[in-house]
Amino acid sequence: MFTRLLILFFALAPLLTSAAVILQYHHVSENTPPSTSIAPAQFKMHMQYLKDNGFKVVPLNQIVDAIKHQQLMTNKWVAITFDDAYQDIVENGTPILEEFNYPYTMFINPGAVSKAGHLGWEEIKQLASNGVIIANHGLEHQSIARIPAHMDEKTWLEQQSKELLETEQLIKQHTGQSWHYFAYPYGEFTPKIQQWLRDHGFVGFSQQSGAAGISSDLSIIPRFPVSKPYDQLSSLRDKLNSLPLAITLEESNAQTIFEYGQSKSITFNIEVDDFLPSQLNCYISGLGRQKIKWLNEQQFSITYSNDLPIGRVRCNCTAPSISERGRFYWYSKPWFVLKEGGTWYPL
Repeated sequence: MFTRLLILFFALAPLLTSAAVILQYHHVSENTPPSTSIAPAQFKMHMQYLKDNGFKVVPLNQIVDAIKHQQLMTNKWVAITFDDAYQDIVENGTPILEEFNYPYTMFINPGAVSKAGHLGWEEIKQLASNGVIIANHGLEHQSIARIPAHMDEKTWLEQQSKELLETEQLIKQHTGQSWHYFAYPYGEFTPKIQQWLRDHGFVGFSQQSGAAGISSDLSIIPRFPVSKPYDQLSSLRDKLNSLPLAITLEESNAQTIFEYGQSKSITFNIEVDDFLPSQLNCYISGLGRQKIKWLNEQQFSITYSNDLPIGRVRCNCTAPSISERGRFYWYSKPWFVLKEGGTWYPL
């Protein structure tokens, strides 16, 4: 494989390292839940870091369009996104963003508009008129992956289709925008839900880590969460310098929902040659570093060191780039592991 790498990577390097990073924030406050918050002072440090290190903050649609049209992305593209339209974003985050003249996107839930701690439609409309992209986060911030016990999947998705389109219509009515961008509430999805989103002409954004590239699946474009405890500049630096590790999953490997103890291993199909196989490392949340078995030049598998823990679980795989010294390829595979008996963990 290494001989083939030496032959190919010089020609392919511009394609392989065409990357953009999408940052995901929620609250900009010191008085909100830590796991979804960043302090205003720390948020300003993030923005200053982007400026000081030559990153170009672009509107989210610029990255989406590059993926759709298979256009190379300029090095150091970054997009800033917020979920849930909290009041503190405008109070504490927007002044900082305006100071740096950075565009951003806000994913909103119309059902929460004007409720305690959330923005009202007039404020959202003003943001839109100032160039902020307003996008779809579901009508009521309801996990689409959690089908109620009394409902079959077909009926559930029909109901979710109505809410998806109703939300998009409300956004258009109040802001004049309709991007058909959807951020999965709680980051939970399945392959069927991905297809459902494609069938409705939407682009999907997830919450698993990784850089975006021209090979990114438009139904699950990755975003890096950068709230506490992942808000330190050292962590931000690694994320901003990451490259998209192009991996595909087939059949059962693509599934995301398993009952505890049900899934024991996974096989990845890899489409990037710009790293040494011996330097690929994969870590599963709660289990640590995993042993990798290469099946051939394009496939590797992991047999988990223990059962996947209950809850939202990630397998993060990284490898240093040959052509871009100091930069790492990064891919994240999510699972949503149910309790024994098939009941969901708390949100």
